[in-house]
Amino acid sequence: MNKTGKILYVNLSDKSYHIEKIPASDLKMYLGGRGLASKKLMELTGAETDPLGPENVLIFAPGCLAGTHAPTAGRTNVLGKSPATGMYMRANMGGHWGPELRYAGYDILIIQGKASNPVYVSIMNDKVEFFTAEQIWGKDVRETTRLIKEDLGDPDYRITCIGPAGENLVRFAAVMCNVYHAAARGGLGAVMGSKNLKAVAVKGNIPNSLADNSGFVEVCQEAFDSIKDNDRCQYYYQFGTAGVVTGIGKLESFPTKNFQFGTIENSYNISGECLTDEGYLIRREACSACSIGCKRYSGTKTDRYGKSEAGGPEYETLGALGAGCCITDMDAVLKGNEICNLLGLDSISAGSVIQWAFESQEKGYLMDKTPGGQELTWGNADAMLELLEMIAYRQGIGDLLAEGVKTAAERTGGETWKWAVQAKGLEQSRVETRKAKAYALAFATNPRGPDHLYGQSMAEFGFTQEARNIIREITGSEDYANPEIIDKKPEVVCWHEETFMMTDSLGLCIRATLSTYAVNREMMHRMYVSATGIDISMDEFIEAARRVITLERSYNVKVGAGKVLDELPWRLVNEELISADGSKTINSSREMDIMLARYYKLRNWDQNGRPTRELLKSLNIEWVLDDGKN
Repeated sequence: MNKTGKILYVNLSDKSYHIEKIPASDLKMYLGGRGLASKKLMELTGAETDPLGPENVLIFAPGCLAGTHAPTAGRTNVLGKSPATGMYMRANMGGHWGPELRYAGYDILIIQGKASNPVYVSIMNDKVEFFTAEQIWGKDVRETTRLIKEDLGDPDYRITCIGPAGENLVRFAAVMCNVYHAAARGGLGAVMGSKNLKAVAVKGNIPNSLADNSGFVEVCQEAFDSIKDNDRCQYYYQFGTAGVVTGIGKLESFPTKNFQFGTIENSYNISGECLTDEGYLIRREACSACSIGCKRYSGTKTDRYGKSEAGGPEYETLGALGAGCCITDMDAVLKGNEICNLLGLDSISAGSVIQWAFESQEKGYLMDKTPGGQELTWGNADAMLELLEMIAYRQGIGDLLAEGVKTAAERTGGETWKWAVQAKGLEQSRVETRKAKAYALAFATNPRGPDHLYGQSMAEFGFTQEARNIIREITGSEDYANPEIIDKKPEVVCWHEETFMMTDSLGLCIRATLSTYAVNREMMHRMYVSATGIDISMDEFIEAARRVITLERSYNVKVGAGKVLDELPWRLVNEELISADGSKTINSSREMDIMLARYYKLRNWDQNGRPTRELLKSLNIEWVLDDGKN
């Protein structure tokens, strides 16, 4: 491809920039996107790096197929050292910003340093400019996007920016893209705010070229046909990720009341079916090159909480701001979703910390009220909505909650840590891991924390024939498509983590590759080879995925993490989930120890979860640990 191999470095401290050529060997070893970005994060930061200091970096890495017509190739990885966890962090956003960066001629953008005053950066092909952002500092995401386009005199610029939450260094502030797409997890919006960087505007007009155009067209057509024929892909088009609410509820795995229960009455009222059938859905949208179109654009039906329209909501938001808070009012959740989008908040972490506050007040640890006089009680939508704004602006108790549940519990004391549903400092996404053992293992070993976007093991449920086929491919038998057994779960997790890495490096969406299995590994490999012309076998393609996973693990070892952090939130290991029929489910520490031991062996890590020197050498990344003690 004509642009492959260029990294644009932008230094905010002295308003300079330069371009670096990526060695051809790195393109083969790390594939692109997430793989190359993880290597750069390891090279540029380490144990002494302050996540909110100028020495941290913010890396934007579209997948190497972004800007092509490969199906769903519109995803962008955003990396940095996390202010939430102090460790490796990768978030991911859709929309059209990443492909535009590649149209401008760059595979990766690396932001360094700190501006003396608020700025935004404009990139138009080889022209990089720095503009004051004093006039837009404090503006929300929608207004910021509008004002920058006006300032540049061109509505075709793609904008990624932060809202007030990022400016105020909320530990779970999001990087927002095209207003309603978010690289939300881990507080990378706060990293952007710490650098006084309000936004990056990009426009490019350099056309893509492909090494083997006919081969690329052929495999992409196969992928498009597979998506078209896949029932789950069509379901996502119809109901979005919000459609998952109904099925998860039937399994009694819809986290409710801060993970105390697995179901909530009237869950239909916050489901994808309700969104579509009851008139909340305004239109469907799609990211660049996507033929699935799972993105929603929705609006409230009443003015009970003020009229609102915004992109979404996704399943995670409905769980975090809805069932988790015991709220089943769609208008309230839609308003909360809009607040998170416009102020730049991760809705998962925001909802989680609000749930923690509700439970802490219920148990006598907090006595706070909102400025509107609302008590922090379950089901109180007005309190939830006020708290979102208080968090973004660090007002009142919002200043405490803006630090995340781990720090909030540590500062509050007592037993509040028991219902701080986090590990590694990251609030758990809305998956009931007590009833899904592969997810439990994947969440425990995830280098960024307990979250589904690193090794989403959807196949373990065996919902579809495609999923059961994957389990048979991995284990030899469809019998292992059972979420409540631990047998073969390490194998299932390893396969999904590797496939996820391929997906991220190419810039595809997991809706196509891991939620539905419509686009498989063989298709991804053929797309990569035909697009780039890089001579890489399928075995080398898989090895590259394993190399990056080991690299990311090594980053956390480098900054002081290890097996002690391969854990789940206390509640999800020590408290039972009681189903309607009276059955009880728990993640026992013995089960986790068995799975971890097998997982480490499969990864060729030692018994403490550290990559061995022999493994690093075999993968040609022995440089990753600079202490020489591994």
